[in-house]
Amino acid sequence: MNKLVTIFGTILFLSATGWSQNSFTLQEAKEYALKNSLTIKNSEYEIDVMNQKYIEVRGMGLPQVQINGTFNNFLNLPVSVIDAQFFNPNATPGDLISFRAGTEYSATGSLEVGQLLFNGSYIIGLKVAKYLKSFQASSSNIEKEDVIFNVIQSYEMVAVAKENQQFVDSMVLITEKLIEKQKNYLELGLMQQEDMDQLSYSLLTAKDAQLSAKIQYENALSALKLTMGYPMENQLSISENAEKLMNQSTLSTPGDITNNRTYQLLEQQVVLSEYNVRNNEFANLPSLNAFFQHSYNAYRNEFDFFQDKQWFAQTVWGLKLNIPIFSGLSRHAVTTQSRIKLLQDQNAVKQMEQTLKFQSAQAQNNLSNAQSKFKLQQENISLARNIYNNAITKKDIGEGNSIIVTQKYNQLMVAQAQYVGSLVDVFQARLALDKIYNKLLPTE
Repeated sequence: MNKLVTIFGTILFLSATGWSQNSFTLQEAKEYALKNSLTIKNSEYEIDVMNQKYIEVRGMGLPQVQINGTFNNFLNLPVSVIDAQFFNPNATPGDLISFRAGTEYSATGSLEVGQLLFNGSYIIGLKVAKYLKSFQASSSNIEKEDVIFNVIQSYEMVAVAKENQQFVDSMVLITEKLIEKQKNYLELGLMQQEDMDQLSYSLLTAKDAQLSAKIQYENALSALKLTMGYPMENQLSISENAEKLMNQSTLSTPGDITNNRTYQLLEQQVVLSEYNVRNNEFANLPSLNAFFQHSYNAYRNEFDFFQDKQWFAQTVWGLKLNIPIFSGLSRHAVTTQSRIKLLQDQNAVKQMEQTLKFQSAQAQNNLSNAQSKFKLQQENISLARNIYNNAITKKDIGEGNSIIVTQKYNQLMVAQAQYVGSLVDVFQARLALDKIYNKLLPTE
């Protein structure tokens, strides 16, 4: 009963203090990164920007309404000059009369409304703005894929570093126990000091490897925190080991390179280039705009615009037609450039397809080779461990010597390094194939 109360109290305490998770499975690490990675958040902001861009372009085709106001204070009234005979038929021909016309103050207030009736570029622009939303979403998915790729890679490196650290720790412990046993033989004169020095050397070598393994593990954890968007100052651990990760594979079914996200983004770039060609072609079409203006004008010799005096109204509406005729071949050059860009983008898709086929074949070969080497290294390290244990046993019963133990220890450490390398190679090759076949992110 007391144990249940203690457990329940602990749960309440953790909840009250805002306890947060610090041990993650690979899936949990990926989910955390998708929610907290600043790279992903910025890519999602770009989607929001594209949504606003669409609203911006769409607004260009809606009525444009504005109110304008002007005020003029003529420090010197403008001078007008006319022929003197306009006032006096008897005036000498060629004589001029000058006079100042107008009022010292004037003000105008107007309401203007403009409406686009037809513009080919606007029609294409609206389609492009809408398409850009899906294009940016695809670009954002590539950012997510890169983040998840780095998370998986870092998580696997942590698992490998952790396993290696555990192995080195065990070697230090075994060597320490061996030295402790051999001290009695040394004191009894049944063992030479040189043999003890050889074992001590092996211990120092193991401790040096232990320090290196610890640093590698801590660095791998830091890299995982960075890729996840996890606070660097918080504790983090993984709950899946290398063996379990090795059994997790998304490569049970053949992949299709056309599912590759970069390939799909290039295909979308071709569509954008097609829109660009059409936009430049539509620039040769006429455009038609409608306008409406209602204004009030006032003229004063004194600044009394806010008094109840007359303002003169004026209302006008009309249409403005613009027909492109000749632009010095500049529009033709721009259209030609866009067509060339389209051909380049189409070639980029074909080139990417060939590249992905090559990368796919290469990654499959690398994976097959890495898996074969991994199996060999599993057998190799198992054999090396048995040889080392047998050397220790013989040493204990007096049939061996410390030099042989040290040799077998070095042999085991080499086998461990090769095993770790083969494990990393399998993870890397498998991860490369997952990215090529677009199997890192959930299918949408």
